[in-house]
Amino acid sequence: MVSLSYFFTIYKTMKTRKEKLEYLKNFVSDEKNELFARMINERTDYIAIVLEDLYQSHNQSAVMRSADCFGVQQLHIIENRNKYDFTSTVSRGGRNWLSITRHNQTSFNTPQAIKELKEAGYRIVATTPHTNDVDLPEFDLNKGPAAFVFGTEWTGISDSVMEMADEYVKIPMTGFTESLNVSVCAAILMYDLTQRLRSSTINWKLSDERKEEVLFQWYSHAVKASDEILERFEQSDK
Repeated sequence: MVSLSYFFTIYKTMKTRKEKLEYLKNFVSDEKNELFARMINERTDYIAIVLEDLYQSHNQSAVMRSADCFGVQQLHIIENRNKYDFTSTVSRGGRNWLSITRHNQTSFNTPQAIKELKEAGYRIVATTPHTNDVDLPEFDLNKGPAAFVFGTEWTGISDSVMEMADEYVKIPMTGFTESLNVSVCAAILMYDLTQRLRSSTINWKLSDERKEEVLFQWYSHAVKASDEILERFEQSDK
């Protein structure tokens, strides 16, 4: 029979995430460490992007790159009829730096995904022309964190999103074309909102705990064979 003291000893020797993070910093250049330290202070969870059932990988990839460029950390992918190919190299450059949540446990995952986002404190904003919508420049950021839902390339967001949304927003247009490509729409929205966030008094930055979590993800991607390195580090005091 294994004694409780054995488990206590094992627990004491386990490395914390913070310790692992500090250790991984030794395997990248000073320039990379400085870059990560600067970038983490520009990331936000205040805005989240939700892609509902997109089927064109280049659109998913483009949204990921835009999210990374504008500092939007959270991306949610709802997979109903269309499954996201996580092994694809098309979006790897952007997705390595994002916190991606995939909703794919059932044949129709939208209601559960929206429910989870609301429980996490997000108001759900449907990006579509609607009778109660507001133009993007008038969207009120002060009301709290918001998750913006973008739908499929041809049909847009589902009826479930329309029914469960708390608010609706649209990008005003003056041309003959009635709609924008989903990735273009997402990029415009993220640019406008992040610019306004950074000039506001809203507490939009990541918490210290989230910074540590995201940085650990970044370093795990940046350091080659990080799993093996951390395994050796874990064993070093045993």
